[in-house]
Amino acid sequence: MPATLAHVARIWDAADHNAFTDLIRWHDTWWCTFREAYDHVGGDGRIRVLTSTGGTHWTSAALIDERGIDLRDPKLTITPDDRLMIVACGTVYDGDTWRGRQPRVMFSSDGYTWSAPERVQADGDWLWSLIWHNGRAYGVTYRTPGDEWTTTLVSSVDGRHFEEVSTFDVRGWPNETALRVMPDGEMMAFLRRDGGNRAALVGRSRAPYTEWTWRETVHRIGGPNLIRLPDGDIWAGGRCHFGGLKTVLGRLTFADGFSPELALPSAGDTGYPGLVWHEGRLWVSYYASHEGKAAIYLAQVAFD
Repeated sequence: MPATLAHVARIWDAADHNAFTDLIRWHDTWWCTFREAYDHVGGDGRIRVLTSTGGTHWTSAALIDERGIDLRDPKLTITPDDRLMIVACGTVYDGDTWRGRQPRVMFSSDGYTWSAPERVQADGDWLWSLIWHNGRAYGVTYRTPGDEWTTTLVSSVDGRHFEEVSTFDVRGWPNETALRVMPDGEMMAFLRRDGGNRAALVGRSRAPYTEWTWRETVHRIGGPNLIRLPDGDIWAGGRCHFGGLKTVLGRLTFADGFSPELALPSAGDTGYPGLVWHEGRLWVSYYASHEGKAAIYLAQVAFD
């Protein structure tokens, strides 16, 4: 069935630059997180957490900061013991020049009070997102040590101590990677590349997820994300560079790659969607700058 935009609204624009979203439902309540700063890069970025009962009226639940650190790309997940968890990256900039980075994790039992950002993994790592499957957290860490960037699947039982599972045999400056586990246990990955032809990759692997098969798409995607809908279709989204910068959604398969089908109201500095299926619709948080400064939007996509 075709996807149509049923509703879209700007839900936050308090900072000079509001970007890099994620979205989740927890305890029958919406939670949206993103970074607030003065610009896309640099400065002491802070993590904002919004909450809403019905998805229409949003209020601030928390604002997380770390002195001297730019907290970037917060991603939400739910731990096996039913806490909210955020994984983000803590970066250090000298002006617009990156000087260092290390992942952070934060936990909350109510969505309002969060533990202080805790450093995990090594300096230079960027653990871009996490999913939980069978009591373990999985995520992809990327490093940029020169001309050969590396992406490694890691796993953890507590969200704090990680072990390597496999390093992807991927070239072309691979970095941001979204993961999902299918009902049959197969893991799928949607991976951004910034080198070579810059086409995103879709990958798949069976447990224990040490051997991966990859296929190149024809689109350059920033801030990738993916979700399996109840009918079994996999939908993905991100910032697409085809025909001008837009946040787009479309079907994702290993055989056919990524097929953009719906462009959300967006332009320029945009992307990084959070994806949640709820009450027969795909709910999408994202950011865009088509109405001026980068702001946070929430869309509902119908499949009628």
